[in-house]
Amino acid sequence: MNTPSATWQQALADAFGSVADLCAYLQLSPADLNLPEQASAFPLRVPRDFAARMQAGNPDDPLLRQVLPDLAELTDYPGYTDDPVGDLKAVAETGVIHKYRGRVLFIMTGACAVHCRYCFRRNFPYGELQLSGRQFESALTYVEQRPEISEVILSGGDPLLLSDAKLEQLMCRFAEIGHIKRIRIHTRTPVVLPERVTSALLRTFAALPKPVAMVLHVNHAQELSNSVNQICTELKLSGVTLLNQSVLLKGINDDGEQLRELSEKLFSFNILPYYLHLLDRARGVGHFEVSEAEAKILHQYLQRHLPGYLVPRLVKEQAGAAFKIPIC
Repeated sequence: MNTPSATWQQALADAFGSVADLCAYLQLSPADLNLPEQASAFPLRVPRDFAARMQAGNPDDPLLRQVLPDLAELTDYPGYTDDPVGDLKAVAETGVIHKYRGRVLFIMTGACAVHCRYCFRRNFPYGELQLSGRQFESALTYVEQRPEISEVILSGGDPLLLSDAKLEQLMCRFAEIGHIKRIRIHTRTPVVLPERVTSALLRTFAALPKPVAMVLHVNHAQELSNSVNQICTELKLSGVTLLNQSVLLKGINDDGEQLRELSEKLFSFNILPYYLHLLDRARGVGHFEVSEAEAKILHQYLQRHLPGYLVPRLVKEQAGAAFKIPIC
């Protein structure tokens, strides 16, 4: 690719930030939607490339429902909290979350290219806990002093909203640590803002002496456009292993045939299905929940209709657990 960095930055700046503007683009009347009366503290952000994959005139479009504020967010569901997966108790250093033996997660930024309404970190105190430049050396020392850590995970927010130069610097520093075997990146950006994957970023991935695994986040086959396919091809050619994790969401992908189609299309894009998550119970997202019993039925449908390597593992995250909990 020969996409200059200014292109993705401009695309991000041009993202929809207003419900009224997004509705006008999709030929929808806000009066016909279940919108809250006041703007949410968790604002709307939708890149135009992602919005272009939504069906105009359809208030139930599965991509739109992932990003559109809903009055149901104000409902207080029992058991839903601001820290549903125990991130805060696992903070080892500013910007460093160490939950699982062998791997450590870095909160690189609080920014995302798209604001998903079901986000489990929508209430996370990024202002206090995201990794800043002066704290990076301390975080690096934390990893260097623990030889049992074999993998670093860049997360956020979305780490691909850092500049090419910053990402190269960070990943090269991690790669210099002898006991680090691989670098993992959790990101939704290549899916919702494919312009972000620049030639410079691809060169960085290709030149790293340690393997890179990129865990994308796709919930519905409609998200996988031609532009995303091109980006995934470029990433694979640069040596990046592509995996996907989806969240099971009521009214969006809680259908066996939709999930089957998603797995098939992911594989055609060089992405291997990895996890199908039960919803993390963050405050404000309860209306998306699919029950565990329903999730098992859907997973069994996938097992009957797909080869094993296309069946994502059905899991949930439990605060304080030593690993993600398999459901079946």
